[in-house]
Amino acid sequence: MFFPLRVITVVVAFATAALAAPRANPDRCNENTAPFQIRLAYAGDSGMAFSKNGILNRFARSDISTTYPTSSTYNNHVVITGLQSDTTYYYMPECGNQTYTFKTARRAGSSTEFSFAMVGDMGTFGPYGLSTTVGKGASNPLKPGEKTTIESLMTLKDSYDFVWHVGDIAYADAWLKEKGGYISPVNQTDGGAEYDKILNEFYDQVEEISSIRPYMVGPGNHEANCDNGSDLDICLPGQLNFTGYRAHWKFVLNAYLCPACPLLSPAEWRTSGIPGTTVRCTSSNSTPKTDFPNAPDEPGGEGDEDAGPFAPSGSQLAWLKKDLASVDRKKTPWVIASGHRPWYVSTTECLECQAAFEPLLLQYGVDLVLHGHKHFYESHAAIDNGTAQEIDADPTAPWYIVNGAAGHYDGLDTPSLPYVPTSRKVITLYGWSLFTVHNCTHLSTQFIASGNNSILDTATLIKDRNCYC
Repeated sequence: MFFPLRVITVVVAFATAALAAPRANPDRCNENTAPFQIRLAYAGDSGMAFSKNGILNRFARSDISTTYPTSSTYNNHVVITGLQSDTTYYYMPECGNQTYTFKTARRAGSSTEFSFAMVGDMGTFGPYGLSTTVGKGASNPLKPGEKTTIESLMTLKDSYDFVWHVGDIAYADAWLKEKGGYISPVNQTDGGAEYDKILNEFYDQVEEISSIRPYMVGPGNHEANCDNGSDLDICLPGQLNFTGYRAHWKFVLNAYLCPACPLLSPAEWRTSGIPGTTVRCTSSNSTPKTDFPNAPDEPGGEGDEDAGPFAPSGSQLAWLKKDLASVDRKKTPWVIASGHRPWYVSTTECLECQAAFEPLLLQYGVDLVLHGHKHFYESHAAIDNGTAQEIDADPTAPWYIVNGAAGHYDGLDTPSLPYVPTSRKVITLYGWSLFTVHNCTHLSTQFIASGNNSILDTATLIKDRNCYC
């Protein structure tokens, strides 16, 4: 089975056919077979993974086609390899009538800087998600006419190469609280239809970005189950153990380098930068009941979200240690890590996560750590076991940034006062982060307010090292 694509590569001033693809079969192409929820992801240094969804009971050709109980669609995935690096491609899925574009990762030795967007905790926008009203006990609704984070990302799409979503995707698991808060009546016997509706609305909304930019993901606690940690008895088969997440993002999971962790989510992927400044990006799984010691149920007493067990205890940490140890820092000076739950933050910390992951991040000289989970933005210093270091003075410890402010149905969080000593900037507005790798010594970020695209924070990490050619 395969997922036909008509792919054209643009080289200099002319176009040539890069890959042959079967023409669409008009007998099978109709309004029910049109592709939707198209998603891209990097597949190594010279490949791209494509995913799309299709209506159940409709034939779809792909490398992998899968569904699960409670899903109203199939997830179809295909990977194309052997592409040229740093090259713009145009493609059209079979039965589609729109041409899309993507750009492959830069090759080692490229002399240009590159940027990526980072979002955390972003759900559906509109009546089934964040809108101009919020549920009981929530705050910070969208202002009338205010841009959402998806709209902001789309407006500024030419400013970044890919998107990194560090967990909490769609918030379909919050359907009970959301529906009970401001939409009624609540239907708990619909066979998972409302959960599935929110999930599909998110992928419909994010498609305008994910169809033209690689959309790389890591898991959050809201991917675990259907019930937002309230009552596991209501979750149907297909709504447990990250099922929806694994089905929608199978192309990322297939790239994981943890053979003993088939259901874990420690993703390893790379983007190439400027001379000698290839960046290694690695994502760990700090979600409930995974495989590191004392993995949390849900810190802060938010409920029990039993999402495992997954792999033998210690598998993820062993994988992460091996991955970080394999990096040639002369060729790959920048290493960026992410996980969903933060441990340096001006509210409830994930101390279990800190105990598991911080020693490895320090041991292997990780430069930047990205977290979400808390629904505000907080930029910190570089931190070594609680001791702050200036980010512009060649810190030896990782620089920590928390940004879970992309937007979900329940509004924003209010961080605790006084802020922790390592905090350098707190913003309680919806927004996302833009990171730019300038060279092997300078990496900068901007916090961009989604509502009006204004830049509310800037900072630069400076390392004292030689750039290799």
